[in-house]
Amino acid sequence: MKVLYVVSEAVPFIKTGGLADVAGSLPKYLKAEGIDARVILPKYNSISEEYRNAMEHVGDITVPVSWREKYAGVDKLEYEGVTYYFVDNQEYFYRDGLYGYFDDAERFSFFSRAVLNLLPAMDFWPDVINSNDWHAALVNVFLKLEHQGDSRYENIKTVFSIHNLKYQGVFDKNIMGDVLGLDWQYFNNGDLEFNDCVNFMKGGIVYADKISTVSRTYAEEIQYEFFGEHLDGLLRSRSEDLRGITNGIDNSVYDPMTDKHLYENFDIHSLDKKLTNKEKLQEQLGLPVSRNTPMLAMVSRLVENKGIELIIRILDELLTHEDCQFVILGTGDKVYEDWFRELQWRFPTKVSVNIYFSNDLAQKIYGSADFFLMPSIFEPCGIGQMIALRYGTVPIVRETGGLKDTVRQFNKYDNTGNGYTFANINAHDLMYCVKRALTEYDNIQIWNMLQHNAIRSNFDWKKSANEYIDMYKQLLA
Repeated sequence: MKVLYVVSEAVPFIKTGGLADVAGSLPKYLKAEGIDARVILPKYNSISEEYRNAMEHVGDITVPVSWREKYAGVDKLEYEGVTYYFVDNQEYFYRDGLYGYFDDAERFSFFSRAVLNLLPAMDFWPDVINSNDWHAALVNVFLKLEHQGDSRYENIKTVFSIHNLKYQGVFDKNIMGDVLGLDWQYFNNGDLEFNDCVNFMKGGIVYADKISTVSRTYAEEIQYEFFGEHLDGLLRSRSEDLRGITNGIDNSVYDPMTDKHLYENFDIHSLDKKLTNKEKLQEQLGLPVSRNTPMLAMVSRLVENKGIELIIRILDELLTHEDCQFVILGTGDKVYEDWFRELQWRFPTKVSVNIYFSNDLAQKIYGSADFFLMPSIFEPCGIGQMIALRYGTVPIVRETGGLKDTVRQFNKYDNTGNGYTFANINAHDLMYCVKRALTEYDNIQIWNMLQHNAIRSNFDWKKSANEYIDMYKQLLA
């Protein structure tokens, strides 16, 4: 079976979020299961010279952008056993950053069309094209509208993977003719129309043969109005074709025994070294050094949907009345950044606020903290809680999306569960959860059981990859 994975970013070449982690891991695991999985993404200016110099030029064509013809080259690179293709166009992709430009509709519709038109130059004819999020959604549209009648394309099946329904690629309707070059009938019949605008993600859903998203619970949630971002009706109508497959993590990358970012490596049999990591992190961050003081941590974007409002409503009381420390790393809305800076000013011996992002510090936090806070309002999958578990850092999460699928409530009586969870979007429920966690932390026997459960949790990509393969096989059958 041959699969082409179409994505706007992929580790290690370019990354702005979790989508890149998936694109850098899943194809490798599909390959290990005997699937000829290849990846295609734009050739951004930000990709390092190390990778750019190693690319082999495969071919070039012109791609129609409505009434215009634009150059599209394709380069190729083998990395960790996976073939990556890069769509080259300096006008569209040689810029600082990836998204947020005035012509994003033109840039990514060009990318979607180029992917299909470059298949002959690549000499790769996939059985399945798996496109991801709005940036690649029009692959499904162009395949059905522009390539049927060509025997090389007619048997290709499509999967559209939704990583975050909130970001849909919504643009002025006038791009139908001037950018997309599509007949207005596909707007007027509702295939692409959304509140009198063009919606790339909607088109991807309408024209896909199968739809997937990044956790079982999120697949259920987005069929309801609260999580559905005004596409819940469409998703309900396609519920038989919608499947949730929970993301994994690459255990070879996130391994406390080999992670070079940690002060000391450890495993389930040497968790005393995790406490040494905590002491050294406390020292680095200017906090009082105490291995017995529980450390709660967050590595997160500081935006509302990450549950920041819930955190804000409990921290003053928590830090005033409990012996604990709080560490946060991330950037986001200025009002939240300023609030946390002021919190550190009020609790200088209990709080460390780091308003930037550093992969090195993030890994040190995963390897050092006792608890990982992730009370998201919605979370399609989430990766932080899975990394935390791998490092024996117990997650405290809200039961939504992938958090619900990966974190189970700890029960000290039968030693089941790997973390603490609460259901309602309610600060009192979060506070109860945290206080319960701190109480059980003080009981060394209970804490040891919970920490062992956490570190034994396994969310390796292999299981998820086999679920993708099962979906592909069903589609081809």
